[in-house]
Amino acid sequence: MQSTYQKLITDNKVKLKTLKQNLFISSMIRLSTFIVALYLVITYYQQPSIVITIITLWIALFLLMLSKHSNLQNQKKYIQTLISLNQNEIQALQGNLKAFNSGETYKNPQHHFSYDIDLFGKNSLFHHINRTNRKESEKQLAHILTQNHITEIPQKQDAIKELSQQLKWRQNFTVNTKLIETEVSTKSIFEWLNNYNPTISKKLYQLALIYPSITLIIFTLNIIGTIPHTYLLYLLLTGLGITSIQLKKINKLSAQASEFKNIMSQYVKLLVAIENKTFKTQLLKAKQEKITTTSPKKASSKLKEFSKHINALDQRNNMLFGVIGNGYLLWDIKQVYKIEQWIKNHHQQVQQWFQIIEFFEAYNSLANFAYNHHSFTYPKIVNQGVIDAQQLGHFIIPAQKRITNNFKIDQNQFIIITGANMAGKSTFLRTVAINIVCANVGLPVCAKTFNYNPIKLISSMRTSDSLLDNESYFFSELKRLKFIVNQIQKHRYFIILDEILKGTNSKDKEEGSKQFIKKIVKSKSTGIIATHDLGLCNISKQLPQVINKYFDAEIKNNQLYFDYTYKDGVCQNMNASFLLKKMQIVD
Repeated sequence: MQSTYQKLITDNKVKLKTLKQNLFISSMIRLSTFIVALYLVITYYQQPSIVITIITLWIALFLLMLSKHSNLQNQKKYIQTLISLNQNEIQALQGNLKAFNSGETYKNPQHHFSYDIDLFGKNSLFHHINRTNRKESEKQLAHILTQNHITEIPQKQDAIKELSQQLKWRQNFTVNTKLIETEVSTKSIFEWLNNYNPTISKKLYQLALIYPSITLIIFTLNIIGTIPHTYLLYLLLTGLGITSIQLKKINKLSAQASEFKNIMSQYVKLLVAIENKTFKTQLLKAKQEKITTTSPKKASSKLKEFSKHINALDQRNNMLFGVIGNGYLLWDIKQVYKIEQWIKNHHQQVQQWFQIIEFFEAYNSLANFAYNHHSFTYPKIVNQGVIDAQQLGHFIIPAQKRITNNFKIDQNQFIIITGANMAGKSTFLRTVAINIVCANVGLPVCAKTFNYNPIKLISSMRTSDSLLDNESYFFSELKRLKFIVNQIQKHRYFIILDEILKGTNSKDKEEGSKQFIKKIVKSKSTGIIATHDLGLCNISKQLPQVINKYFDAEIKNNQLYFDYTYKDGVCQNMNASFLLKKMQIVD
């Protein structure tokens, strides 16, 4: 992957160099035309008609060159952003994620699993996946990762697979989202559109339609000498008077519409990119159809029409045009009516159009993750068991350091994992959990093979006390376990528990843990429980659904050695005493 990104950087740097040269040439040509025009004006200054012609031609030529220069600048900005994007991807492959938002704000201790498994935060799954540039798209990605849905996984896999193979399209889409230079939220746009009250009546608009014809007639009659010049002044004042009645409302609409204009015009590009792409998978085609089957025009055409109306209204900002346009054409009234009619007809559709863009930006992030982890495998969805994985590992651990394990668990089965401190129990729990999340989302997982019968995830691994709510650690943990018990009555869950009932004495903890395990086993749930209490493993003699596994530690040559290998049975080697002596805490 890194070589692909590097080639894109190299190729685009060549394009950037050419663009910079063309921009310099463009600037020199504009300067040259100005000098030539100035020379000609000085030369023919005694012949006004020639001077006017020269100035007119130069202005027309200057505007054309200015437009082309602006296009070159936009291309330069696009290429620079594309280079930066690929540089960031190389940095990400090397473990540097500083260019991307880690999703700290989405941390939620009350969520079913996200807080326990470090779904958000520095170096989290979200941090590795997130490539969104709009806040709304980022929220959509966070929602996808936390919604705990287990339906339509094959369709989600197909969509991610297809997008992961469309590197050029994904990067073009991402660059265009980066180039949206506004902090305006789409939520504020929806609120404005949905709550907008029209100001221009149909009768007033009809007057605005015929007013230019009245102007033309009066101008014609004045030219042929039928009526005096004062009629032109009366007409101008009448038009300005009519417009002034609605001026306050027009000014307010103009300010609001102009604020949203940039994001609207940028979203047109994103809609066009989606509309013009030929998708093959069911999910992507279904999303695309929501913006292409809005007869009689596609969503991009409708949004472009809105931007066009706003641009037309913005002409009023030119004072000369504002006076003449409103005095003789009732310009503002016509444009405001068109904008208001557009809002009336399409305000409910805009939210859906924007949500489609947010969906594709979020799915581009998922596809980018799949592309960057091409060695991972897509889970095979089955109707038996729960998980049967070969060489299962945690994506965050570099491949050269990653120790993988085979892992199999059936429905209504619970695995109790014992092990020495630092032997890998908690890491293994998070490995299983994060791969379940990836599987449910439709992402590939860090495994050689992964047969999976989809199941929702819930956990209790990181409970803390709350000074604010005056809650003890133990009470907080009990509340979490109660939450789990309530949830497993509603749905089928994979439960992950790490050292439950830590807030009480060892004997009470063991007895309480046994009772809780019996409770969740009866619920037909499935899961893993990590513990240091070897006595808890005896419950497997009472409950055939419970099996024991462990992670071991050995002392070799007065050094602690971990192999991080998942084994059958109960751990017998503990390391607390050894570490206390090794670190000279005790004698």
